[in-house]
Amino acid sequence: MTSSDPDAFARRLAAESTADGPAGWFERLYVAAEDGRTQVPWDRGAPHPLLTEWADHNALAGPGRAMVVGSGPGSDSEFVASLGFDTVAFDVSPTAIDAARRRHPDSEVDYAAADLLDLPTPWLDGFDLVVESMTVQSMPVDFHAAAIDAVAGLVALGGRLLVIASAREESEPADGPPWPLTRAEVERFADGPLSAEQTELHPVPQNPSAHRWLAVFRR
Repeated sequence: MTSSDPDAFARRLAAESTADGPAGWFERLYVAAEDGRTQVPWDRGAPHPLLTEWADHNALAGPGRAMVVGSGPGSDSEFVASLGFDTVAFDVSPTAIDAARRRHPDSEVDYAAADLLDLPTPWLDGFDLVVESMTVQSMPVDFHAAAIDAVAGLVALGGRLLVIASAREESEPADGPPWPLTRAEVERFADGPLSAEQTELHPVPQNPSAHRWLAVFRR
């Protein structure tokens, strides 16, 4: 039977799966979705609206190499590839990667299973465009710094990083999942070789009292 509340199901899995590491619960979630026991809460069947709006506004187009972090069902990855980028996409869940390949059988995206906190060395400093949409926030706060640094480490010289994340104030409790990012955490993406180009808060259409970050960084 399918769970009537996929968000609650995901939160329960995350709470039960701390022994599997900060993102180990994703595999259990995608396996449950494949078995028909739940749905993936963030599977919109379309790329994230903030990604498409930003790409349209900036006339984003290849050529170049792109990386999509935490690619899930693959909608963001397929959109990025459609812009002319040679696209790699990874997720910590092998089941999610298999599902994305089945959903997009003619895809030119190179889908791979990988752990953000233990990335393959050839990927480092390797991409002209990196898209990080809602992945760092899927980990408990104690792992945010390491995850942010790992994402930033994917950007090649001259490349750009787009970050989309739920926002919270420093004083707000983080009792996720998700564990939204504070302004200080977003600014951490620029602690190394990246410089901030754009940092904006956008209201969430379904919940105007909530906001999401859209931040752009360049190396």
